[in-house]
Amino acid sequence: MVTRLSHLFLRTLRDDPSDAEVTSHKLLVRAGYVRRQSPGIFAWLPLGLRVRHKIEDIIREEMVAAGAQEVLLPALLPREPYEATNRWTEYGDGMFRLQDRKGSDYLLAPTHEEMFALLVKDLYGSYKDLPVTLFQIQDKYRDEARPRAGLLRGREFTMKDAYSFDLTDEGLERSYQVMRDAYERIFARLGLEYVIVKADAGAMGGSKSEEFLHPIGVGEDTFVRSAGGYAANVEAYVTPVPDALPIDGQPEPVTLPSADTPTIDTLVAHANAVAPRDGAPWTAADTLKNVVLALTHLDGTREVVVVGLPGDREVDLKRAEVAFAPAEVEAAGDDDFKRHPGVFVKGYIGPQVLGAESDSGIRYLVDPRVVEGTAWVTGANERGVHVTGLVMGRDFTADGVAEVSDVRAGDPAPDGSGPLETARGMEIGHVFQLGRKYAEALDLKVQDENGKLATVTMGSYGIGVTRILAILAEAHNDDKGLAWPKEVAPFDVHVVATGKDQVAYDLATTLIDTLEGERYDVVYDDRPKVSPGVKLRDAELLGVPVVVVAGRNAADGVVELWDRRSGERRDVPVAELLEAVRAI
Repeated sequence: MVTRLSHLFLRTLRDDPSDAEVTSHKLLVRAGYVRRQSPGIFAWLPLGLRVRHKIEDIIREEMVAAGAQEVLLPALLPREPYEATNRWTEYGDGMFRLQDRKGSDYLLAPTHEEMFALLVKDLYGSYKDLPVTLFQIQDKYRDEARPRAGLLRGREFTMKDAYSFDLTDEGLERSYQVMRDAYERIFARLGLEYVIVKADAGAMGGSKSEEFLHPIGVGEDTFVRSAGGYAANVEAYVTPVPDALPIDGQPEPVTLPSADTPTIDTLVAHANAVAPRDGAPWTAADTLKNVVLALTHLDGTREVVVVGLPGDREVDLKRAEVAFAPAEVEAAGDDDFKRHPGVFVKGYIGPQVLGAESDSGIRYLVDPRVVEGTAWVTGANERGVHVTGLVMGRDFTADGVAEVSDVRAGDPAPDGSGPLETARGMEIGHVFQLGRKYAEALDLKVQDENGKLATVTMGSYGIGVTRILAILAEAHNDDKGLAWPKEVAPFDVHVVATGKDQVAYDLATTLIDTLEGERYDVVYDDRPKVSPGVKLRDAELLGVPVVVVAGRNAADGVVELWDRRSGERRDVPVAELLEAVRAI
């Protein structure tokens, strides 16, 4: 087909939109692919929809090839199923909630596990019906507090979500692997680099969770990997636990007067100056930092907890959110300290007076590295005083372990495969083995071979369609505009006629007829009163893989051919054009 720019609903922009933070946001708006309606919400224009549909077609083809069947569920859903699984509450402020005129509660779906489970429950009742995998490509809604980066982090977005239903755990393993393999084929066809990492299941739940991350500088996820093959999102990283040390024979704690040591660095310097130890100087890793966090639970109650971690580590709030989920986590504020008078001496907090069984009643948790027999420099709960040689298991105890410390390059992989390196990435797909969490909550059962009711086990598999489009735009551009890969480009060839000479337009008409006859999808810039400079700048901005310019040499039967992605430009006789286009 041929699309004429003179009739296309398109307006390109010379300048970047003022609210755009990342390259994909700037270029997709400037090139007329999308248009912002409100924060995190975009209208899709003809060019954007063409790219989006091509991505969806690739996903759909591979899902069907993997045996999944397409359905379409509503985005406006009733409250009751989400109450049954407790996600009406667990999602917190991230869910859009609304009421109809009768006062009944509804939500705009952030995900569809409950509704797919109820759909299968409604129609299937026997083990003979299973296994089955269903999928949809549907809009989702999440009330992001700070929607940013255009399509990369919006309030309305499009996902492909699929759900498998099996009778046995072994069946779930097979369905999971089929979907995981399909994802690898999808991302390969889209030309997307990806890393499969272990992930935290979060509000989804389940026994196994893996993310497909695209390494990218603007990514919101930090992941770690080793040369030996380990890879995980930092939220899912499990710290290797050192061996416990013997307590017998360790010296008693020693008081360390330590006025004016407000930081770990000043404390270490002071300790080395006034209380040096034999063998090695004190370091930040020898100190026990006690961080006070405030948890807001689902029922609205607020709890203060303290986590002890080596002083050379910081709290990673994302890891803390996983450790304390579904509670919200933040650093404790002045009001939190005031509710516990006499317990916290800021800058000198020690574990001696903490713990659920202590008079304070405040839970005390420790980093996995704080094992029995380890000795620490830490606060004495008295202003201007620390102690050295405070031994875990003798001088203080903990109520449990909390994985909240930051993960760094050089940390050991938990599987022993070597030191870690860190990288930034953006999630493009996520696969879960949900197990029976949703089936049990919604009473999804079928009769087994013995006529007894058995609870179905589920898997969930998501791909961010609109996010992938933005990532492709982020990965394929230059200083002039977009440069789409051919698999998702809105058109195959962009023909431009320039100048006032009618011969250029006549030649362009001949060219597009030839290209259309070869089944190329062509966009033709036939705008009569637009300058050559504007037409050529728009061709660069729109990013179609092949650009053919009929201009100054048209009378000689020669056109200029651009390979938009490589940047190569050369003159080509019309007789050789098809061969040259095929080569690109």
